[in-house]
Amino acid sequence: MRRAVAWTLSALCLAALLPGAARADNPVVQHIYTADPAPLVHNGRLYLYTGHDEDGATYFTMKEWRTWSTTDMVNWTDHGSPMSLSTFSWAKADAWAGQAVERNGRFYWYVPVVNRATNRMAIGVGVADSPTGPFRDALGRPLVENGEIDPSVFIDDNGQAYLYWGNPNLWYVRLNADMTSFSGSPTRIPLTAAGFGARTGNPDRPTLYEEAPWVYKRNGLYYNVFAAQCCSEFIAYSTAPGPTGPWTYRGTLMPTQGSSFTNHPGVVDYKNNSYFFYHNGALPGGGGYARSVAVERFTYNADGTIPRLGMTTSGPPPVDVLNPYTRQEAETIAWGSGIETEPAGEGGMNVGWIENGDWIKVRNVAFGNGASTFTARVASGTSGGALEVRTGSATGATTARCTVPGTGGWQNWTTVSCPVNGLSGTQDVYFRFTGGSGYLFNVNWWQFTAR
Repeated sequence: MRRAVAWTLSALCLAALLPGAARADNPVVQHIYTADPAPLVHNGRLYLYTGHDEDGATYFTMKEWRTWSTTDMVNWTDHGSPMSLSTFSWAKADAWAGQAVERNGRFYWYVPVVNRATNRMAIGVGVADSPTGPFRDALGRPLVENGEIDPSVFIDDNGQAYLYWGNPNLWYVRLNADMTSFSGSPTRIPLTAAGFGARTGNPDRPTLYEEAPWVYKRNGLYYNVFAAQCCSEFIAYSTAPGPTGPWTYRGTLMPTQGSSFTNHPGVVDYKNNSYFFYHNGALPGGGGYARSVAVERFTYNADGTIPRLGMTTSGPPPVDVLNPYTRQEAETIAWGSGIETEPAGEGGMNVGWIENGDWIKVRNVAFGNGASTFTARVASGTSGGALEVRTGSATGATTARCTVPGTGGWQNWTTVSCPVNGLSGTQDVYFRFTGGSGYLFNVNWWQFTAR
């Protein structure tokens, strides 16, 4: 989708580049379509697990899951795809919405896929030793299967873990400590109007509950945030005194809006703030089968209820600065135009498919008393180009310009450096890529040296 998206993104970002205009940093990822966000905080970093809508899809065509992370809520690092349909040898299709959780130093990712043997939706479990994977099939078979979707996992304060899932019903099981087996049988939660709101005009679905449960606990109160009343869906929530109910319907969290007819919630606290993740169809070409994950900051009401939230293009403000004097991955991005990412031969990911005029914005970079040198790890299978560091906008003042040579291959890496002038304090920076026609070069990482 990159060239069509790039042209439209440039138009979308024009207002953000004008002096005094709001910056548009929602959706949080712009170079691919993402859906079904599931945030997880681990060791001071927020990880975001998503699905990936394929370009040009006319259905929920999804073959892999993706992982992202941030420490400041504005710059997101692309960790690629640590799990896909091929991870599960028994899976036929549909890498749909899941959730990851950490327990005893291991990470468990619960996802719905079509079981090839039964042609029904089943819940699989991926396991990894790192939040960014790679994940492997923990069981070699489904954990549970009843044809329903959207698993959500929650570990209570007493260590008891629960797995919730379902559309059209809402189910749960009590997971054992190994997180890959459960005690008892799946239990269906009663869907009552008192618990999940009343739906009119559909006798087969008498309550508002549709799918995508997200269960968590705050101040002794259990929350179940869910997608309501397809289609188009809105986000509603219920609360309960215990993890299995009885649930009381509390109303709308995010009304129907945007160009996607589905939505999918994820709620998390990070660095003393509360965040609500969702998806919409806000990118060029976006819609119900080409969705994009976004996030809003919110504050609970005094009584624990959640205020109504709207979709914004600004997103939350930064909660930390980015340190330019440590090595930063090039795929750490607040907003990008024209670029894509790919696995790098040196490990991790790199930014690639760069053409003349493409750019990346990185927000809230703390230069302090000033930078003297800029260094980047680059590769080019053609004649290279130039990597410019600019401020104010992608066409703003140039503070550094490094020449990138041809290196004889897109994964033949070299390091280039150039002097920096007039870059100090805390500000947004733009990396602008220039050169001739066609693809210019790849970038793996960058780093500034303090003056």
